Amino acid sequence: MMKKVFLVLLVVLAIPIFAKATLYIYNWADYIPEDVIRAFEEKYDCRVVYDTYASNEEMYAKFKAGGGKGYDLIFPSGDYVSIMKKEGMLQKLDLSKIPNFKYLDKDILAKTTYDPNHEYSVPYMMGSTVVIVNKKYVKEYEKSWSIFDREDLRGRMTLLDDMREVLGAALKYLGYSVNTKNPKELEEAKQVVLRWKKNIAKFDASSYADGIVSGEYWVVHGYAEDVYQRIPEGEEKYFDFFIPKEGGTLWIDNMVIPKGAKNVDLAYKFINFILEPENAAKIADYLGLPSPNVEARKYMQTEPIYTIEDLKNCEFIEDVGEALELYNKIWLEIIM
Repeated sequence: MMKKVFLVLLVVLAIPIFAKATLYIYNWADYIPEDVIRAFEEKYDCRVVYDTYASNEEMYAKFKAGGGKGYDLIFPSGDYVSIMKKEGMLQKLDLSKIPNFKYLDKDILAKTTYDPNHEYSVPYMMGSTVVIVNKKYVKEYEKSWSIFDREDLRGRMTLLDDMREVLGAALKYLGYSVNTKNPKELEEAKQVVLRWKKNIAKFDASSYADGIVSGEYWVVHGYAEDVYQRIPEGEEKYFDFFIPKEGGTLWIDNMVIPKGAKNVDLAYKFINFILEPENAAKIADYLGLPSPNVEARKYMQTEPIYTIEDLKNCEFIEDVGEALELYNKIWLEIIM
């Protein structure tokens, strides 16, 4: 009888030993090709659980409320790296565990003012939000933020449900910095967005890509990669992606390990895996974006929607410190 009990105990105690390690990722939707995740799982004999968010604000609010516990890797934009770093929400990185960091473009690394020594973050992708036009329905237009003033397109346009992106668009349209702390300039931007609001169907960060491809929307403000992936083969000529002539926002999304992560070693392996040139090239091709990974550019199979050169008139979204309270107040007044 004792032998049987002992054997049962051995079996029960052995279960955790043979259970697969699991990496919990919190990231933007449709941001990594499924085959790259599967290849990582196979290489490291592990499992990846991939949850998604639609904006930095959504991700940050979840962490502030305590709902981010359990995640091992997240992908905030630069301004939120700065915010989360200041609030002690991120772990310091050991770059010796990420040897493929050497492949990242030094000119791009020089722009990461939010974490200049890469103590907390590793760049994943960079780019700009753009305006996308379905040319089946809109034949003539100026490549300007003023397209959202067009009453003839009322109800057929969307703006992102993202405070910094939308206010940033209005600020660039007015000739101001996307990081202004000037209350007068922010008030002017608010009035521009309220004017645009009359013409848009909604502020949307989740369904605009399907909407413009289906013809429900004709003009959308969003991430080129979201739409690019959904365009049916042979239909590419009907879609125009442009950075408005006034310029726009510039973003770098980053890989960071939050404090409290339980699978830190696996998170390091994933970051390094993503930076392998062949994998980085697959991701850039999937998204239609330029790669910040110099070596990956040799393996890319498609031309990006825009080049790093095209981003010259764009401006990084930065942490605006205490002025964030004013931004939040203005955004609330807009969306109410």
